[in-house]
Amino acid sequence: MIRAAVVILAAGSSRRMGEAKQLLPLGGKPLLQHVLDAATTASFDQTVLVLGASHQAILDAIDSQGADVVVNTDHAQGQSTSLRAGLEAVRVEIGRAVILLGDQPEVSAEAIRAVARAPEGPIVRATYRGEPSHPTALDRAVWPLLAAGGDHGARELIASRPELVRYVEIDAPPPSDIDTPEDFRRATSRR
Repeated sequence: MIRAAVVILAAGSSRRMGEAKQLLPLGGKPLLQHVLDAATTASFDQTVLVLGASHQAILDAIDSQGADVVVNTDHAQGQSTSLRAGLEAVRVEIGRAVILLGDQPEVSAEAIRAVARAPEGPIVRATYRGEPSHPTALDRAVWPLLAAGGDHGARELIASRPELVRYVEIDAPPPSDIDTPEDFRRATSRR
């Protein structure tokens, strides 16, 4: 079985939210804490948490649960810089990184484990009733192929190299992104 790490990308700021969305209160704890809790429940060889804007306030408000924290000072350059910073922090003996977004508090430990344990790679993506979403696992062999800049994360690689992608079906709705005040209101109403 491939040794795996989870890399949580939570470096971005949200001008649309008016505050650090990672700290928005959801179900009695900060939004980001839900993602960390799911990653911890899924149990990995390493957890890497990538922060940027408001990193100290976020660390003061969450239980980082033994995660290796990376501060991406280039976070304003786009998600790809956070992805690269997170992958650079993954220990050399680990062959797969499961990428989580810090603004998807509904991501489940089951979905995280499913993409981590998929026997085939080099890119494994969760689908929810046929709809591709997160998490996404990236084998170390494809890390050099990722975009060096921009706000794309692994999206560009997945789109340009579909032959590398394997899908794992999750029988649940996809985790919602919290990008706008309306997204947050919807997430709050589900709790």
